[in-house]
Amino acid sequence: MTIQPQEILEKLQWRYAVKKFDPSKKISEADWFVLEESLRLAPSSYGLQPWKFIVVQDPKIRAALTPVSWNQTQVEDCSHYVVLATLTKIEVAYVEKFVTKIAQVRELDVASLENYKNLMVSDLVNGPRSAIVQWWSQRQSYIAMGMLMETAALLDIDACPLEGIEPAAYDRILQLEGSGYAAVAAVALGYRSLEDKYQLLKKVRFDRDEVIVWH
Repeated sequence: MTIQPQEILEKLQWRYAVKKFDPSKKISEADWFVLEESLRLAPSSYGLQPWKFIVVQDPKIRAALTPVSWNQTQVEDCSHYVVLATLTKIEVAYVEKFVTKIAQVRELDVASLENYKNLMVSDLVNGPRSAIVQWWSQRQSYIAMGMLMETAALLDIDACPLEGIEPAAYDRILQLEGSGYAAVAAVALGYRSLEDKYQLLKKVRFDRDEVIVWH
């Protein structure tokens, strides 16, 4: 069944950054599978997927994350809490792993992908961009964050992106230190509380002609 354009617009208008979740309401396994797939299927430059998505469900870990998340209650009240972590460095071995996966999935000779591998290596491993590759990885993760939040809205699931976190503390608590990955941001997902006053506020956006330019 095709989603109608008006339905998409209604879902996007309905969505907002939830400030208070109803902790008694949980996302079903079927819906969570779709949300996970929206992360896994998210696009990234070269298709390299320089990320991991850490689903934090342990109440003790969430409680430890709250103080280093500006004490935002969504960390503990939401149904599912996802931390986005990205590679701090791209190494040849990682590129080779990706190229091997391409060959496996598409039934190709891995040697036929040598030029593609060399392109990625010359850019992200040995090229000038290697100096800022951590920032590059972080930008990729925001694409996945957008996919997750839009998919949630289409499923009538609420979400709140959290950049107000202390990444170094997250790395320590989630044992990311030395793993090659570092926390960037997080997304809380679940269902809004009836007590969240923000759901009654009108969405504030600049007019279309102020943000969309045609040439």
